[in-house]
Amino acid sequence: MGSSAASAECLHALLREKALDVVGVVTQPDRPVGRGKVLAPCQLARYAAERGLADRIIKPENVNEAGPMAAIREWRPDVIAVVAYGQILRKPLLDLPLFGCINCHFSLLPKYRGAAPVVAALAAGERITGVTVMHMGVGLDDGPIMLQSFEPIYPDTTGGALMNDLATAGGVTLAKALRLMSDNALPPEVPQDSTHATYARKLTKADGRIVWDSPVIEIERRIRAYNPWPGCYTFLPPRLRRKGMSGRLVVLRARIMRLNPGWASAAPGTVLAVDKAGPVVKCHDTALQLIEVKPEGGSAMDGGAFLRGRPLVPFADSLLPE
Repeated sequence: MGSSAASAECLHALLREKALDVVGVVTQPDRPVGRGKVLAPCQLARYAAERGLADRIIKPENVNEAGPMAAIREWRPDVIAVVAYGQILRKPLLDLPLFGCINCHFSLLPKYRGAAPVVAALAAGERITGVTVMHMGVGLDDGPIMLQSFEPIYPDTTGGALMNDLATAGGVTLAKALRLMSDNALPPEVPQDSTHATYARKLTKADGRIVWDSPVIEIERRIRAYNPWPGCYTFLPPRLRRKGMSGRLVVLRARIMRLNPGWASAAPGTVLAVDKAGPVVKCHDTALQLIEVKPEGGSAMDGGAFLRGRPLVPFADSLLPE
């Protein structure tokens, strides 16, 4: 069960295991995408169909209803593997397979339970994260741990790059857990210590707005964590906004700058300097240089190219919404 590119990567890993037989795939219903709002399958459904599993895919709006439950029951699964599915599994479904349901979660549980663990770990400044395969219960990501694998977080890691690495690690770890389960060789499960649990809520597009009166390290981490989604953004001065547009400017990469003594009195959000690498903007404690951006309605570009088309004026311009 799944929906995302990470789900597809995990299915890819399972299909490589000769000891495992994928008897069915459960994904989300096709959704409208693009300007034309054309119905399209999710990434897992598309990948499963490409691998010859089209006749074994179901796409229920609610997987706990009688129809989907009957279809899954007909498959007679020994175990259900869940990866970024997006629906809550109720107890009758959790109890349906002989060996229960297992989930591949992209954090080192019990830290970062919930919907956005990869982004949360990056934004918090973690140096290491990983993947947890756990036996599912009725609670939110609180089941006993079967296996874990670890993944380093580097100073330039983005949310997208980390998710790709974790998807690959997740496929390997999930396949290993199922292989060991099949051989009756899985180590004893380890209950989670809920006193150490933290939660990563689902993000919205509004979460990406940069609050310049924040510590610079928090802003820089979020820019990396929220790349590519929901994306961190700020706003151009009104004089540089195209007619009918908000002036939103997505910041894709940035670096922390030392604070020149002459900049200390500037208000957060003020443009402090411009050079060939990009504009420098005041934060709560020091400054941030925007080295790759994406203007509203435009393509991604380096900070210097952006300035050639939109000449910001130090100490006269601000990147705060007006």
